[in-house]
Amino acid sequence: MVFKSKRVKKNEAAFNKDNPYPVEEAVDLLKGMATPKFDETIELHVKLGVDPRHADQVVRGTIILPHGIGKKVRIIVFAKGEGEKVAQDNGVDAVGSEELIEKIKNGWLDFDVAIAQPEMMKDVGKIAKILGPRGMMPNPKAGTVTKDIEKAIKEFKSGKLEYRVDKTSIIHIPIGKLSFSRDQIIDNLKAMFSAILKAKPPSAKGQYVKSVFLTSTMGPGIKIDGQAFVNYVKQG
Repeated sequence: MVFKSKRVKKNEAAFNKDNPYPVEEAVDLLKGMATPKFDETIELHVKLGVDPRHADQVVRGTIILPHGIGKKVRIIVFAKGEGEKVAQDNGVDAVGSEELIEKIKNGWLDFDVAIAQPEMMKDVGKIAKILGPRGMMPNPKAGTVTKDIEKAIKEFKSGKLEYRVDKTSIIHIPIGKLSFSRDQIIDNLKAMFSAILKAKPPSAKGQYVKSVFLTSTMGPGIKIDGQAFVNYVKQG
């Protein structure tokens, strides 16, 4: 038997978990369940009708949300020479080459984004099995393998996010904090969902958006009416 706290029971009683809600109502429900103990992160979870085992159906991209995500992004940079100096001057959390790779091999993962000079990728490949499953492996398509280290750092500090469908065909992505205003959350939500729609692979057949859920760190998953949300976003 799973023990449920009074708070969890109260939140579960506040909505019907099987009922899809309009996006505005889903946001209001989550905000109404906020805990006073800390500022919870809001996450969007979208199940897509793609098969990520096929390279031409991998949905991925980057986006800078209108209102950011409300958190400090911890950035590391794999670089040598001038690139290392640029990274240091732009206040990243860690920068280096072989020694940084070794540190990660030994279990250190206190960062959110890893950026690399192109010439460093041969060495960074040694920790691909560590970074890859966590969505942290530098990649040119995400703007995290680049010669312009300064530009990449500034973009990710300003709230640039990489999104990618996982092996279960789901995209999990933070879209803000519960302390954000209702309009700010909806603006970020619309921008993120619009990017996912535009990233639909030409080879994807049938229903593209299977299900949409909105949740928070301590809150329940609230089902959103997917088709209504698609129409809502397309209308602007």
